Amino acid sequence: MSDFLALAFPWIKSLHIMAVISWMAGLFYFPRLLVNHVERDDPTGILNTMYQDMEMKLYKVIMQPAMIATWIFGLLLVLTPGIVDWSSVWPWTKLVGVLGMTWFHEWLGKRRKDFISGSNTLTGRQYRLMNEVPTILMVLIVVSVVVKF
Repeated sequence: MSDFLALAFPWIKSLHIMAVISWMAGLFYFPRLLVNHVERDDPTGILNTMYQDMEMKLYKVIMQPAMIATWIFGLLLVLTPGIVDWSSVWPWTKLVGVLGMTWFHEWLGKRRKDFISGSNTLTGRQYRLMNEVPTILMVLIVVSVVVKF
């Protein structure tokens, strides 16, 4: 298995990067959808239905598969011999960042369900602030992997 992973490393890394880009695009855009949804809320109208449809498709068709692919290819990279030095700090800080990103992804999914049930309590301003979470986590992850402190 380790020979296969070593041979496939460039392909696995490429697929991991593509999955991360797709996932991040969704994580950046989804809170903006929620801002627009809450600020143009029309609980029984066509706008509400349109936003819920957009949110569902972004979450289930793009973000969820991209997150799963990111995790699968990331774990394959971790299992590739010689790639991760677990005695360094960087793999642990990256892991914290990825776990935080996964938590944020799930948090967004719960907010989507709040809109479906009509129980959203957050404001556009709060969603704008939450939109900074993936940026902060991305900085932590990229610096961890590139600088390898």
